[in-house]
Amino acid sequence: MKIIITIGDCNGIGIETMLKALILFYKDGKNSDVKIDIIGRLDVIREYADLIDFPLNIMDNSILVNGMEIAVLECKSEADVYLGKVSKAAGELAAEAIEQGVAMTVSGEYDALVTMPVSKYSLYMAGWTFPGHTEMLANTCGKDGRHLMMLFNDTMRVALATIHIPISQVSSLLTKELIIDKLSLLNDSLTKDFSIEKPVIAVLGLNPHAGEDGAIGKEEQDIIMPAINEVNSQGIITKGPFPGDGFFAHNDYLNYDGILAMYHDQGLIPLKLLAKGGGVNFTAGINIVRTSPDHGTAFSIAGQNIANPLSSLNALEYAVKISRNRFNL
Repeated sequence: MKIIITIGDCNGIGIETMLKALILFYKDGKNSDVKIDIIGRLDVIREYADLIDFPLNIMDNSILVNGMEIAVLECKSEADVYLGKVSKAAGELAAEAIEQGVAMTVSGEYDALVTMPVSKYSLYMAGWTFPGHTEMLANTCGKDGRHLMMLFNDTMRVALATIHIPISQVSSLLTKELIIDKLSLLNDSLTKDFSIEKPVIAVLGLNPHAGEDGAIGKEEQDIIMPAINEVNSQGIITKGPFPGDGFFAHNDYLNYDGILAMYHDQGLIPLKLLAKGGGVNFTAGINIVRTSPDHGTAFSIAGQNIANPLSSLNALEYAVKISRNRFNL
């Protein structure tokens, strides 16, 4: 199996967590059947490691980690490391790495793509037009743009009906058709990517108390419940809508294979809280396997060599697991 990692924003914690995760991934001879390459720049990785006093074993254009040779595929974009800072050059390098990494995974050269965190502002400075990785992947790899952003750990899988949009726009963008599509993608991913037979899905309401029978909003009655009824008629086992606060507070999430939240923070705050530094961001519904750590660039601690690599390690491990489930590797 072959996995490619994109370098991400070189001024954040991504390179640090990547290097630490690789050491853990290959510790004690584990995963020796998995070949990993990095797309970015070796000089940038070397500069970053020097700045945080992280020991690197470099041979030619590769990094040696626990006996495994990890090639660094060179991007044309050049960048200096300015830890904790936004820069156009970092955005250009991150964007080029993403585009090339996606292309090489789509072509079949790699079985999965793992993306390190990026700064959206740095990407915008570099001319990037997408709100994030997920939207770019949907545009490039999704059939008719279909996609599903999912974050998960070993006990919970949360998908999002809407992603990187202002909260003021969520209600107007929610439609019965959108929710049906996301539930269909979620069910398909749970079956194919996670090998769950007949998954059971929970749907969260949009409003406090899931609308209180229409007293605190009509979206549950007019949009969400009709969508749930429709997918159930198609054989997708779905329940809800549930009030988000009680659903997580009472551990109801443990009874479901997947959860559909209506907006970004509704699903990701509890997931990240419960993941305790782990957790994986996964783009479902596209024709390649892509995972990522569930955190951002964390500029505030960049350069301190204190970043937790657990989420990056989880992203590598699940890239392998999902690829094997989906492609029988």
